Amino acid sequence: MILGSGGLSIGQAGEFDYSGSQAIKALKEEGIQTVLVNPNIATVQTSKGLADKVYFLPITADYVTQVIQSEHQMGYYCHLGAKQH
Repeated sequence: MILGSGGLSIGQAGEFDYSGSQAIKALKEEGIQTVLVNPNIATVQTSKGLADKVYFLPITADYVTQVIQSEHQMGYYCHLGAKQH
């Protein structure tokens, strides 16, 4: 399971989307099924065919817990980052 970049604004946090989409690609290359939780449909991460399964939900404890309970995943990957100023 990958917790995605969330909402993006023009000129902000594009690196989160890039790093998440690269993580999905790397995991798929290793034969690992990917489940993405991301509330924003306008990201590369949520492109059709990239992740095996996508949940368009807010990244909150309640929603992520619901996905965890329904998916029964063996591992979780959360990518975090910050824009350097």
